[in-house]
Amino acid sequence: MAISIEKANKEAIERMQKSQPTLVGLDIAGNVVPGMKKKMILHAGPPITWDRMCGPLKGAVIGGLIYEGLAKNEEEAIELASSGEIEFSPWHHHNGVGPMAGVATYSMPVFIVENTTYGNKAYCTMNEGLGKVLRYGAYDDEVISRLKWMEEELYPVLRDTLKLSGPINLKNLIAQALQMGDECHNRNKAGTSLFIREIAPYLVETDYSEEVKSRVLKFIHGNDHFFLNLSMPAGKATTQAAEWIEGSTIVTTMARNGTDFGIRVSGLPDQWFVGPALQVKGLLFPGFTDDDANPDIGDSTITETAGYGGFAMASAPAIVQFVGGTPKDAMNFTLKMYEITAAENETYKVPYLNFRGTPTGIDIRKVIEKGILPQINTGIAHKKPGVGQVGAGLVNPPENIFEDALRAFVEKYVG
Repeated sequence: MAISIEKANKEAIERMQKSQPTLVGLDIAGNVVPGMKKKMILHAGPPITWDRMCGPLKGAVIGGLIYEGLAKNEEEAIELASSGEIEFSPWHHHNGVGPMAGVATYSMPVFIVENTTYGNKAYCTMNEGLGKVLRYGAYDDEVISRLKWMEEELYPVLRDTLKLSGPINLKNLIAQALQMGDECHNRNKAGTSLFIREIAPYLVETDYSEEVKSRVLKFIHGNDHFFLNLSMPAGKATTQAAEWIEGSTIVTTMARNGTDFGIRVSGLPDQWFVGPALQVKGLLFPGFTDDDANPDIGDSTITETAGYGGFAMASAPAIVQFVGGTPKDAMNFTLKMYEITAAENETYKVPYLNFRGTPTGIDIRKVIEKGILPQINTGIAHKKPGVGQVGAGLVNPPENIFEDALRAFVEKYVG
């Protein structure tokens, strides 16, 4: 088959550059997420079965089953999860993403992000905050109560606020946040602040009581990572537009489930290339050691796939206080990523690099040729279920997944 890889990659990059991820609404997952079922649990990363799940993912599944009312306690949840009655499916198979464990159930509220250029949609739950939360595998009464409050109060308030405000262009917010010190993966202070500015004038116009509106604004204000669950589906809606382009070597998915790290490539439809999730090197909270840390987990690497996150660390020198390293390291990480990407972003700019566009469009050929792996910054979950977050740091994907992808590409297109 005669193909032009460069022409295919140009199309993939053009579709990513022209994408306009826009927050258009909120709804319950069971109403809008394609293929969602009452006895289905969505998770981060490539496909995985219960017996191979890591501690934090199992903990989040347990919490999800209790939240959904399918189990009354930990024992019932474990029995149900291992019975075969529950279908486990990657968020990426349902046009969505989930941070860390990424667990979502039928009744959970989700953001709806539409790529208004191409019409595709992506979904993500709302961010719970840091520490002992479901996405880090915690599932005690406090965690479940917070999730129920998010469903019963936070969700309807934001849903009705968005009806008053109209769609919110997330691409513009990400571009602004990158110029305000965020990289929109592990630092979201500016993005969250910008989001509050977008919604506050309309939120106060809703018919909810002053107490309810105050609780909602205080919750978002007190959660610097709230914008993460918007930057992620924005990235998914962007890379989704570049999927399934014949002959393209551009990576459209990077995701981890705490056991495996998987990628998907534009020109290799429906194939996961999987290797072991690696240990994250970084800063741990007081009282924890490397032995407590679970391997790399979550769908948040969609940010790097879309051209920000770890690829935009030069925009966020203060991120090193959270993940380790120095401001010079942050700059060097971004500079190195230009060597394995196909383009510079036309919208996402780095002030410290004279407003050079962020490295965008990972090319599996360049990863292998240069021997440079994508740079990721991420949170660290405790390896035991129910504990929560223990730190944050830096990590790379395993090299074999890019080798396997390139080999499969050659077999398909060259023979």
